[in-house]
Amino acid sequence: MRGGHRLPIFAPRESPMFGLRAIKDSSEHTGSYYAASRSPAFEYPPLTDAIECDVVVVGGGFSGVNTAVELSERGYEVVLIEANRIGWGASGRNGGQIIGGIGHTPERFKKSIGEEGINTIYQMGIEARDIIKERVETYSIDCDLKWGYCDVALKPRHMKDFAEWRDWEKTIGNPHPYTLLDASELKEFVNSDRYLGGLHNTANGHIHPLNLCIGEAAAAVSRGARIFEQTRALEIMPGDRPVVRTEQGRVTAKHVVLAGNAYMGKLIPKLSTRVLPSASSVIATEPLSESLAQKLLPGDVAVCDPRTALDYFRLSADRRMLFGGLSNYTGMEPKNLVSVMRKKMRNVFPDLADMRVDYAWSGWIGIGINRMPQLGELAPNIRYIQAYSGHGVAPTHIMAKITAESIAGESDRFNVMAAIPHMPFPGGRVFGRPLLAAGMAYYKLLDLR
Repeated sequence: MRGGHRLPIFAPRESPMFGLRAIKDSSEHTGSYYAASRSPAFEYPPLTDAIECDVVVVGGGFSGVNTAVELSERGYEVVLIEANRIGWGASGRNGGQIIGGIGHTPERFKKSIGEEGINTIYQMGIEARDIIKERVETYSIDCDLKWGYCDVALKPRHMKDFAEWRDWEKTIGNPHPYTLLDASELKEFVNSDRYLGGLHNTANGHIHPLNLCIGEAAAAVSRGARIFEQTRALEIMPGDRPVVRTEQGRVTAKHVVLAGNAYMGKLIPKLSTRVLPSASSVIATEPLSESLAQKLLPGDVAVCDPRTALDYFRLSADRRMLFGGLSNYTGMEPKNLVSVMRKKMRNVFPDLADMRVDYAWSGWIGIGINRMPQLGELAPNIRYIQAYSGHGVAPTHIMAKITAESIAGESDRFNVMAAIPHMPFPGGRVFGRPLLAAGMAYYKLLDLR
């Protein structure tokens, strides 16, 4: 849920026999720090009528909400329906890290998208962050936006990788400098003895993700969109004017955009076989003193290490340490979530060993086999967006934009993403979990080098 570079894997110690439990959810927001500190928001009503519009969007996370913003700004009549609350899923539970880039190594798909398609994806990865910046400024969204980010090295080879990464960012035309830091220089940003050095940039940053999503929903409404919460889509009926049937109503539209991601369930079987809900967890400490916060993260940056079983962390606006990781492919969370996450946090910052943890929560992220966002058409007037594989805060915004472009008749960038092949998980969700875990174990072995 952090929006980062690599995914944690399903480690043997995290198997059900070691004490996992199902994530407890209701139709209201989970008990996260974000929910407790969210901006006052109007609760949108459920849909109880049969209505019509130009475009109906299913899903009130970043992808769906920003598709509604983009289309409303273009003058389309938009209806958005959300099964629970705006930002209820990963968009409102993630680590709040804004990270550029789209998916992982698009060069793998050169046969499908060509060199021009690869370059298009890299440029979209730069643009994704700019959309957030512009949206926050345009609509005066209060969401604690800050710029500054450090990737941190645990091994000498990580520093070599960072040097190559710095040089590569220049080659794709990223206007933001990436600065390689040795161990002492890194401590100006991240004061931990765990790291050998790092890579700092001001292109990435961090944010209160739920407040961003709530603010963007309000922006869509200000442009004329209609939003209905507690409105679950039960059936998509294709046709010249497709219909989305809900529990108490229905929406007839010219276009449908499906943006439920990991929480789409079995609404569209073809899509559900290509995305695997994986669990990820975050804890939030009590507010730190100003001196302690300055000591630990003097640069007030978002931080991530490069392992497959990674740690990521940052400070909230009220100086809580938000520490995340612990993803696994069971879709469940540890019963001893707080103690497990506290141990991981203590390894990075021993000063926090006895700090009270006020919030601990988990949620699902949508994993695709090739770890590239999945965009496409089920019919000429039914599109879908899903599978950010834990790297979605910024990419959701550009994927929403190019989906809106496609509906408006500007399909070049959408077609690049739609041309990327996506395999279903062998064995479906039940058998796909252990198969994916076994495959990803390879990457954890690489972390041991």
